[in-house]
Amino acid sequence: MRMTNKIMQNNSLYNINNNKILQDKLSTMMSTQKKITRPSDDPVIAIRALRLRTNVTELTQFYEKNSPDAESWLNVTEGALNTTTKVLTEIIRLANKGANKDLGSKDLDIIVGQMKSLRDEFYSTGNVDYAGRYVFTGYRTDTTLSFTEDVQEQQKDGYPIYKITEQKTIAAFDTINHTNIGGLEGLNKDNYTDTKYDNIKEQDVSSGNIHRLRLSYDGLKGKQPPANDDVEIKFADPAATDTFSADTVSGASVPSPYDQILAANAANTDKVIFIPETGEVLFSDKAYERMENAVKNLGTDTELQVTYTKDQWQKGDLRPEHYFACESTIKDEAGNPKTIKYNEEYLDGKGVKQSIEYDVGYNQKIQVNTTADEVFTHGMDRDIDDLEKALAELAEIDATKVDLDKVLKGLDEGTPEYADVKKKYDAAEKAYNYIRENVHDMLQKTITKVQGYLDDTNVAVTDNGTRSQRLDLISNRLMDQKTTFQVLQSENEDIDIADVLIKLNSTELTYNSALMATGKIMQTSLMNFI
Repeated sequence: MRMTNKIMQNNSLYNINNNKILQDKLSTMMSTQKKITRPSDDPVIAIRALRLRTNVTELTQFYEKNSPDAESWLNVTEGALNTTTKVLTEIIRLANKGANKDLGSKDLDIIVGQMKSLRDEFYSTGNVDYAGRYVFTGYRTDTTLSFTEDVQEQQKDGYPIYKITEQKTIAAFDTINHTNIGGLEGLNKDNYTDTKYDNIKEQDVSSGNIHRLRLSYDGLKGKQPPANDDVEIKFADPAATDTFSADTVSGASVPSPYDQILAANAANTDKVIFIPETGEVLFSDKAYERMENAVKNLGTDTELQVTYTKDQWQKGDLRPEHYFACESTIKDEAGNPKTIKYNEEYLDGKGVKQSIEYDVGYNQKIQVNTTADEVFTHGMDRDIDDLEKALAELAEIDATKVDLDKVLKGLDEGTPEYADVKKKYDAAEKAYNYIRENVHDMLQKTITKVQGYLDDTNVAVTDNGTRSQRLDLISNRLMDQKTTFQVLQSENEDIDIADVLIKLNSTELTYNSALMATGKIMQTSLMNFI
């Protein structure tokens, strides 16, 4: 085959061009620090790069965004729970201090006042938020746990009227002590001679126990038409045949609803009374016996549903939509009523715990929230209310006793007037002793109850801490996984700079040599020999 200059020229240009292409490729690799610039350069590397980049992106989302967000939520919850623990511990200390029988009503008033302040702090802690989301309110992260201002009936854009259904068992009943002070109400040093106090005697003062179903709220709506629909008490089990109709009696009635129940006990009659001001349903012994018999037939875990209405809300009241099946009726800007139903599934036993979970790994989720019912129950508020009410009764009878004692000191012993005042004083002292003993018992029970709330809070603290520890373990593993995948990604995509640099220098040398050789060859042709 005859090798012409043209063939040699074409071959040289072809080889030089290939060398230049390789040099360009290596130069691009040095500039980008990557093995390929397009998938066609190496499909295997491209496919692995897509998979590894996806893994690194997901791990980055988990490790750098989801995990820190979850950790922050858990830290906010931990801080709130620690505050709650301190508050409950202090309330227990105060209750222990108040259980001293040597303390007078004024000393007890100071102690209960401190307990009220701590109670307010307890519930305000439940309104803590993280990045504008309230941490204890389940899925309703845009709604505070408790009311932050007073809300009155028919207020626009408020939550004025709630129809609430509480689901209870017979275990929710408790026994309270009530003292009938025998007509001593309002007696003082200025009116002790009034004729309405003439027949007071020590024997009229009595004390008795009452079965009570305490609702979660006080200040309830009463006297709604039609009659006797202020509170509805029924068993959830359709097989139940017993019904309990409660008479609505104001706490200011004379005789008081408590005295009426004690009278029903004495007469062995069936009576149920609803007190809207205090949110209590009182059962006579016979009515409670009927309740017990019904429960025995249905089972001790039988659900008892109590429905009532509340239309006045005070700052600090827990919002019922976080706890119960209820209906809220509000007025819109146009003044038209608007009804919102909450948690209807609770009544069918289909309620689901409102857990907020974060994706913190492949097929791994972690719950970050603690729900209000685990810590912020209504019991604390109602217990302090009971103490406050009992202390008010103690202060009133104590004032009567002190006034009568002052009157006695100004009278001559043995006179008819002295005997009359002494009779009233003895009645007041007996009533005081009954009520003082009841306050002592209530403070002791408060210690036990608040200890129970503290135990529940400690469980929540433990659960939250366990989640935090688990999140730490997951975060450490995510960091290791991310590092591993980043190394794999780098090995797959990134060049070995030293190796590429050597190849680039070699290619450059080859390219220059080819240019020199080709130039020398091209200088000689047939014309040089003619």
